Amino acid sequence: MNAAAPTVVVRDLVKRYGDFTAVDHISLEAHPGEIFGFLGPNGAGKSTTIRILCGLLSPTSGQASVAGLDVARRPEAVRQNIGYMSQKFSLYNDLKVIENIRFFAGMYSVPGQVLPERVDWVLEMSGLKGRESALTGTLATGWKQRLALGCAVLHRPPILFLDEPTSGVDPISRRQFWELIYHMAAEGITVFVTTHYMDEAEYCHRLVLIYRGQIVASGSPMELKLKNMQGELLLIECEPVGRALDLLQTGPNVLDAAIFGSAIHVVVAHAEKAITELRKYLFEQGIIVTRIEPIRPTLEDVFVSLTSRREEPAEGKSAR
Repeated sequence: MNAAAPTVVVRDLVKRYGDFTAVDHISLEAHPGEIFGFLGPNGAGKSTTIRILCGLLSPTSGQASVAGLDVARRPEAVRQNIGYMSQKFSLYNDLKVIENIRFFAGMYSVPGQVLPERVDWVLEMSGLKGRESALTGTLATGWKQRLALGCAVLHRPPILFLDEPTSGVDPISRRQFWELIYHMAAEGITVFVTTHYMDEAEYCHRLVLIYRGQIVASGSPMELKLKNMQGELLLIECEPVGRALDLLQTGPNVLDAAIFGSAIHVVVAHAEKAITELRKYLFEQGIIVTRIEPIRPTLEDVFVSLTSRREEPAEGKSAR
C-alpha cells in the first residue's frame, strides 16, 4: 500500500491565531488506498489541519501538498481534487435528495455524460433509491450521512477528507458508514479521517495521535498499543470507585490510573506482582475489590498514557 507516492504530504505545518498555536509543527504522509486516522480530543487541532489541507485555511508556516498541489498556492485546484465531508454533512435540508445530488454535481463540475450513472450510484450507495423526492431535512441522521458521503465523492476524487463524520450518529449507522469507507479505500482512494472515538480509530490502517496541536505518536493501531504503553495494564472493579481512584493515584508501584466506564484501568510495572499488592492496599483502605486482572491496552489507554506524560513537565513547572 505504501509503495505508491503519498497523496497527502505535510511538513512542519503551523497555524497560529494570535498567541494561540492550534497546529504546532506537525509532519505526516498519507498514501493511496490508506485509511489515515487523525485522532485526538476536541480542540486538539484536527479540524484546523483538515481545513488547511482542503484549501479552506492558509497555514502560518510549513508546507502541505494534496494530490501534488501546494495547498497555500493552489487552494482552488486542491478543492477540485478532493472530497470533503464534515460532521454537519454540508447538505441543504430544504432541498430534495435529488436536488442536493445535482447541486453538488454542479459544484464539482461532473460531466453531463456521466451524471446519470453517478446519480444512480449515490442513490444506491446511500439506500435512498425511490426516495429521490424526499426533503433532505426529513431524513434520519444515518441516511443524511450516507447521502453526504455520496455527494462528496460524485466527482471521483483521489482523496477524501472526513472531519468527525460519525459525530451524533447511531452505532449501526456508524458501522455501515465504515463499510462504505473500506470499499472506497479498496478502490485506491486515500481516506483521511478525524475522530475522537477511540473504538472507531481501530478501523484505520494508520493513525496519528494529536494533542494540543502536536503529534504525540503515530503508527498502526496495533503498533501504538504495543510500543507506547509504559508498563502493564490492570482492570480493577471495586467500590467506591471515586475514592479507590484517588488512592490508586499514589498506590504502590502505580504508574497511572484512570476511570474507564464503571472500572479503573491501572498502569503498573509488573501486573502479576501488582495484583497482590494492590488488592491488599485497597482492602486496608476499606475498598471492596470484586475483580482485578491484567488486560490488553486499548487505544484510549495508550492516549491517556501518552498525554499524561506530556502533562507531567507542565505540572512540575507550575509547582515551582
